[in-house]
Amino acid sequence: MTAISQIERPAGAAAPMSLVGLTRPELADALRTIEIPERDIKMRVAQLWHWIYFQGAREFDQMLNVSKVQRARLAEHFTLARPEVTSQQVSSDGTRKWLIRMPPVDAKDKGAEIECVYIPESDRGTLCVSSQVGCTLTCTFCHTGTQKLVRNLTSREIVQQLVVARDMIGDFPGMTPPTDGLLPSGEGVRAVSNIVFMGMGEPLFNIDNVGAAIDVLSDGDGLSLSKRRITVSTSGVVPEIPPLGERAGTMLAISLHAVRDDLRDTLVPLNKKYPIDELLDACRNYPGLSNARRITFEYVMLKGVNDSPAEARELVRLLKGIPAKINLIPFNPWPGTKYECSDWDTIERFSDIVFNAGYASPVRTPRGRDILAACGQLKSETEKVRARARLMDE
Repeated sequence: MTAISQIERPAGAAAPMSLVGLTRPELADALRTIEIPERDIKMRVAQLWHWIYFQGAREFDQMLNVSKVQRARLAEHFTLARPEVTSQQVSSDGTRKWLIRMPPVDAKDKGAEIECVYIPESDRGTLCVSSQVGCTLTCTFCHTGTQKLVRNLTSREIVQQLVVARDMIGDFPGMTPPTDGLLPSGEGVRAVSNIVFMGMGEPLFNIDNVGAAIDVLSDGDGLSLSKRRITVSTSGVVPEIPPLGERAGTMLAISLHAVRDDLRDTLVPLNKKYPIDELLDACRNYPGLSNARRITFEYVMLKGVNDSPAEARELVRLLKGIPAKINLIPFNPWPGTKYECSDWDTIERFSDIVFNAGYASPVRTPRGRDILAACGQLKSETEKVRARARLMDE
C-alpha cells in the first residue's frame, strides 16, 4: 500500500485528521474548521465525496477539479490516510482476512484492532465488516464471543473497512487487482458488491454508528452499494430491529440457532432478555418485509445439540407467516470449542425438511476455515501475542 505523507507538526501536536470514512455532514463540519466559506461548503463536500469514495483518492493532489490553493490547504490540515493493515491472510479458496489497526479516537483509546473478511465468488464479492471491537454477547459456539468488548466502532471506522478492502483488491478505478485469479469477474461486476455486518460485535448495540455508516456505503455518488446488498445480522436485540428497518432499510439476518428458549438461552445468552417469541414478533413487523425482501435466519449446525428432524419441523412452525430463508451453517471449529459440526447426512436431512415446507434452505459453504476467517471464527490473534509479551515484561 502506498504510504500517506504526513504534514510535519510540532512535537506533541495532534496528528491531522483523515477525511476517509466521514459522512457528508462530518465533511462539511471539517471544512468549516479551516474556514471554507459557507457558500462553498456543499460544492467542496461533493468534490471530496467523489474523490474519496468513488475514485479512492489517496492524495489531495489527485483532485484535479480542486484548485492548487485549496488542495494545499486541505493537505495542511487533513489527510486521506487509511487505517493500517497489520496482516493479511489468504485462504486456499480465495477468502482474505485482514487485521486492521484503527488510530486512537481519543486520549484514553490505545487504538482498536479488528478483523475484516472478504469472500469472493464468481459473480460477486462479499465483505464481512465488524461493528465493535470484541463482543459482549458471549454466544457459546462463537470464537468472537470469547473476546471481551472493548468499544463500539465509529461510523468512520466501519466505512474505512470497505475503503481498505477496495484498496487491497484493486476495486477503485484505475487500480490493478491481485493476480491470483480468485476475484469475481464480468462486465459491471465490482469486486466488492455486497456487505454483511457479520464480523466482530453486535451491530444493533451500535445502531447509530451502523446507520450512519450505511448512509455512506449506500450513497450513489460514492461507494454506491445498494441497500438490498447490505445485510445487518443481529443476535436479537429486539427493541432496535424496527428502528433499523426505518433508519437504514437494509436486509435483516437473525442469528437464531435454536428453536427452544432453554437451548437458545445457552447458545445465545441474549435470549434470556429477548426470548424467541418476542424476537419473531419483531421480525414479522420489520419495515419493508416482503417476499422480495425476506429475512435470513442463520442456524449453525451443532452435532447432537440442535440438529434433529424434530427441531427442523419446529423451525418451520416458528417461522410460519414470515417471508424468510434459512441459512444452515456447518459449525466452524476453533481452538478450545466444545462443539462439533453435525454430520453431513444430518445437515442434508434437516435442510430437506425445511425446503419441503417451502423455505429456501441453502447450506452455507464454509469459507476461509484454514485462516480462521469462517463464520464464528473471528478473533484477533494478536491477543495471544500481547499476552505473551505482557508475561515477558513482568
